[in-house]
Parts: sequence; C-alpha cells; structure tokens
Amino acid sequence: MKSFARLRLSDWIFAVLMLTLAVVCVFLGSWQMERLAEKDALVAAVDSRITAAPIPVPPPESWGSLNTEDLVYQPVELTGAYRYTQTTTVFTSLSDPKGQYSGPGYWVMTPFELQGGGTVFVNRGFVPQQYQETAALGDLHGEDPGTVTISGVLRTPETPGFMTPEADMSNRIEWVRDPERLAKMTDPALAPIAPFYVDLPAGATGELPQAGETVVSFSNNHFGYALTWYGFAIVAVVMLGFWLARQARQPVSGP
Repeated sequence: MKSFARLRLSDWIFAVLMLTLAVVCVFLGSWQMERLAEKDALVAAVDSRITAAPIPVPPPESWGSLNTEDLVYQPVELTGAYRYTQTTTVFTSLSDPKGQYSGPGYWVMTPFELQGGGTVFVNRGFVPQQYQETAALGDLHGEDPGTVTISGVLRTPETPGFMTPEADMSNRIEWVRDPERLAKMTDPALAPIAPFYVDLPAGATGELPQAGETVVSFSNNHFGYALTWYGFAIVAVVMLGFWLARQARQPVSGP
C-alpha cells in the first residue's frame, strides 16, 4: 500500500487544480455577498427617496458625468415645454396595471425641453396599441399648455439586448426606453438629451396616456448565487479528499 507521500506528481497537480477551483468558488461566493450588500443598500436608499419631495432635475452641464444610479426613483421637478410632435412610442405589454388599461401597447415618450436648455424624455404613460399612431403624432394632449412645471420619478435607461430590434423610424416605434436611442427620432435642435427619463405620476381615472405605472423592483438573487458558489467549493474539497484517500490506498503498480 502506498501512502500520501508516494502520490504521483500528476495526482498532486490534480489536487492543486481542485483546490484552486475551490478557492475561485469561495471568491465568487464572497463577491456575490458583496453585491448583496450593495443591492440591499440601494433598495434602502430607494425606499427613502421615492417618497421624498421633488428636487430640481439635474442640469445639462452635469449630464456628462452624472451617475444615474444615485438618483434612480428620485422625484424630480422640471420646468419647460413638451414637444408633442417629437413623441416616440416604446412597445410594451402591461400585465399588472395600476390603471384600467392593460395588455399590448406603448409607452408614450415625449421630449420635454427645459427652460434653461437641454431636453428630458418624459414617459407620459401607457396607451393600448390601437392608440399608437395617435400618440406618435402627438395628438393625445389636448390643448398645448406651453411652459409648465411638472414632477415625476427619475428612471435609468433600459439597456437593449442582443436581440432587440432596431427602431421602426417611419412609425416612431422603439423597443426600449433608452434616451440615446429615442433621440435618433427627434429634432437635433433638442440636444443635449438627458441620460435618464422621467415617469409621470398617475392622472385622472381613464385618462390617456395612463401614467403612474412605475414599478419599483430590483432583481436580487445574490444570496442564492453565493450559496451555490460556496456549495461548489465544499463539494470540490470533499470530493478531492475522497479521491486522494482512494489514490493512497491503491497498490503500487509496476516491477
């Protein structure tokens, strides 16, 4: 019978690789726990800010360096004028509405030109799909109010995925609420465009667009991911121990 001291070089190389794998799994588990702490802090910050009084919208001179994550779901106040004829629509399917309308439809994203310069896209709310053309033509607002002060919730851009289609420029249809993409369908004179958009609060019952559909939610699976990585680390070490013990018990082969 051979002892652990007589294990072959290849055995020790395999053992080192398995231990390295376990260390990597522990590192990834710890990283997920750090992300969990960050997400918990973000949720706590959002819970405190979403009910706060509106603050002035960040000015255009700050947009280039603005970290929108620090202001997500922050109520903001804007003074300026809607540019209804520059409205774009973003396809969605509203499955759990707060208002009376739901199903396939569109977010109505209208540029709001700030009094001091610069433009912020305002999500005026949801319309069923049969109102898309009317919304895109800017005909869902009644009389133009001119310069107004509005308030809403600041939102970060939606990130297009690998399979996200290009915009339907002729029908003014987009697939994500991303100001950078939406800006391609607006008058260049409205530049600069804010790197965020604003959701309006709910209006009168039955009013279109149907605002107030903001959903505050965060994907938070970090604890489960951490347990998975730690579990892999434990399994790797236990299996390595059994394997080394088996190898040590094998008789020496050869002459």
